[in-house]
Amino acid sequence: MLSARERAHVTQVWDLIAGHEAHVGAELLLRLFTVYPSTKIYFRHLGTCPDEAQLQSHGQRMLAAVGVAVQRMDDLRAALSPLADLHAQVLRVDPANFPLLIQCFQVVLASHLQDEFTVEVQAAWDKFLTGVAVVLTEKYR
Repeated sequence: MLSARERAHVTQVWDLIAGHEAHVGAELLLRLFTVYPSTKIYFRHLGTCPDEAQLQSHGQRMLAAVGVAVQRMDDLRAALSPLADLHAQVLRVDPANFPLLIQCFQVVLASHLQDEFTVEVQAAWDKFLTGVAVVLTEKYR
C-alpha cells in the first residue's frame, strides 16, 4: 500500500501528534461538525467546546485508532476489524462520512504542522487515511 518513504512520512507526523491525541482529536471533531454539520447526528451528546471532556475523550479514542493503524500499517484489516464491525453493524455510521473526516484531519494536521506538512507528507497521509477508510467501509458490503 505505502512505499517506505510514505511510511516514514506517516510515522514522522504521528510521532509529532503523540501525546496530543485528545486535543487534536477534539479539534478534528469540531472541524468536522462545523464544515459538515450533518455529521453531528452521530454525536448529539458532544458539545462544541474544545475543552469539553466528552469531546476530548472521543477525539482521543479516534486518534488512538489511527495510532493503531500507524503501528500496523502492514495489516490494517486485522488491526481495524473490530472498529469496522462497530461502525458498520452497531453504530451504522454512513460510510460517506469517512472521506469527510479524512479531509478535516488533513486540514488539522496542516494547520498544526504548517511547513512540516509538505506536499509529499500530505500525499502520504492522504493515501494512508484513504486505506484506513477503505478498511472501515469494507464491512458495509
